[in-house]
Amino acid sequence: MAKHVYAVTVKLKRVLIFVAAVVALAAVCLAVFCGGTAFSFAGSARRIPIYSVERADKRVSVTFDCAWGTEHTDAILGALDGFGVRATFFMVEFWAERYPDYVKKIFEAGHAIGTHSKTHSYMSRLSAAEIRSELTGSCAAITGITGAPVELFRAPYGDYDDELINTAEELGLYTIQWDVDSLDWKDLSAGEIAMRVINGTKSGSIILMHNNGLHTAEAVPAILKELISRGYEFVPVGELIYRQNYHIDANGRQQPGA
Repeated sequence: MAKHVYAVTVKLKRVLIFVAAVVALAAVCLAVFCGGTAFSFAGSARRIPIYSVERADKRVSVTFDCAWGTEHTDAILGALDGFGVRATFFMVEFWAERYPDYVKKIFEAGHAIGTHSKTHSYMSRLSAAEIRSELTGSCAAITGITGAPVELFRAPYGDYDDELINTAEELGLYTIQWDVDSLDWKDLSAGEIAMRVINGTKSGSIILMHNNGLHTAEAVPAILKELISRGYEFVPVGELIYRQNYHIDANGRQQPGA
C-alpha cells in the first residue's frame, strides 16, 4: 500500500512539473510573438516602446536629450555638420522655451525634434490627464517655434507604463527608447563614451546621448568617424522606424510585419 501511494505521489509530481513547464513555455512564446507586449504569468500585458529597429541596411540613429544647459550644444552641432549627420533631439518644454534660438538652430540644421515631456517627471506616476497635458503642452511649445509637427516622444528617465504609451499613441506620437546608452551624463571621459557607443552599436540601433554632457561633444566626432568607416549610415529616428505593418518584440526591437 505504501509503495502504491509513493508511486502515485511521484507520478503526480511529474505531472505538475510538466504542466508548470508548459505554462512557462507558453508565456515565453506569447512574449516573443505578440508584438509590443510583454506578458506576466498572471496574464497581464505590458506595452513596450521602440528600443531599436530590425534592419539589415546598417542604418542607425544618434539622439540627444535636451533638458539643461546649452554650453556644449554648438560643438555637437558642429561635429554633426562636419560629418553630414542628421540627429534627433528630444526637448523638454522648459528647455525649448528657455532656448528658442537653439531650437530654431537645431531644426534649421536639418535635425529632427521630439518631445521629452513638459516637466521631465516620472510619467508613470501621472494620471492620464496629466500625461496628456505633458505631451500636448510640450509638443505645442516645440511646434510654436519650428512650425513643424512633433511625432516622436522619449519618456524622462526611460520610465513608462501602458497608460503613457497608449496616450502618446493616441496623440500620434511614437515612444522611443534606446539600445545604446553612452552614459555621458555620468561625466565619463570622451574615450569611454566613444567606446561604449562604438562597441554597442548594430544595425537599427538608437543611441542615447545628452546635449550638455561634460564630454559628449568631445566624443561625438570619434563616434561618427568610426561608425561611418564601418559602413553605418546615420538617419533621424523618424527615418529609422517603421510607420506601419510592424510589431515590437519582447526586447523592444521593432520588427517589420504585423
